[in-house]
Amino acid sequence: MTKFGGPDSLHLMELPVPEAGEGEIRIRVSAATVNPVDAMVRRGQAFVSDAEPPYVPGMEAAGIVDQVGPGVLTGVRIGDRVSAIAVTSGTHGAYAEYLVVPAESAVLAPPGASDAQAATLAMNGLTARMALDLLQTPERGTVAVTGAAGAVGGYAVQLAKADGLRVIADAAPKDERLVNDLGVDIIVPRGSDFAEQVRKHAPEGVDGLVDSAGVSADAARSVRDGGRVATSAGGELAAAERERGVTIQQTFVPNYARDHARLERLRQLAEEDRLTLRVARILPAEQAVVAHRLLEQGGLRGRVVLIF
Repeated sequence: MTKFGGPDSLHLMELPVPEAGEGEIRIRVSAATVNPVDAMVRRGQAFVSDAEPPYVPGMEAAGIVDQVGPGVLTGVRIGDRVSAIAVTSGTHGAYAEYLVVPAESAVLAPPGASDAQAATLAMNGLTARMALDLLQTPERGTVAVTGAAGAVGGYAVQLAKADGLRVIADAAPKDERLVNDLGVDIIVPRGSDFAEQVRKHAPEGVDGLVDSAGVSADAARSVRDGGRVATSAGGELAAAERERGVTIQQTFVPNYARDHARLERLRQLAEEDRLTLRVARILPAEQAVVAHRLLEQGGLRGRVVLIF
């Protein structure tokens, strides 16, 4: 992009091929995921508002390592197929044939996963991981998840189960089978009475809430006194929830972008089929405008992925 705006502001450009610096690798990108934060970047609302154009969106990708800079300690080699998270900054985004990232921001792609599937692992997975970490749920505790049929919500369900937690999640009727297959313990109807539905199964409230649907103001009533809400949407809790000692924590995935151990754990879970890599649509990179229109229409079950 040379200016911020709607989907039509995206267009193909020829830019210099970036070089891997100290501690960095360069990836020949095969696939890049289209995420809600990319629309915020496109509108100038996140990460690039102070940068000079052109702007390249994209926070996660999969591809082949074709250059390794000096000082790389993670053992990655030229020719390795990897999944990576990219912190967008000006021209440094994943919607590109070549992407440079810190070596810690990439792991080997899960064996058996397609390029499109592998591209969905890093940023979405780390967002869900951070949300659960912020909740600090006690061992064998209970968490609730909104938007469980979505990409981040689905990962949150499966990561919580891998942590040994009890999970209550919402689903529309058409998504109940999908959400059930993710391994939830209890499914409640999706809707404005989420908190009341959750309290039927956890009368004292759940220990924490992963609010991937951005409805924390209402859904926070599902949380017990002194519990926590984790969301990427921000916002404030109602006075009644604050009086109960409920707190809201905001996820900011760039803080995890170089956490190689957590990223490696995500890869392991995907390899063990305990983390489902879901792709809603695959489009060629030159159809990024179409991909962003699909994103804004909503209702996707998985991510749209651009192929390069």
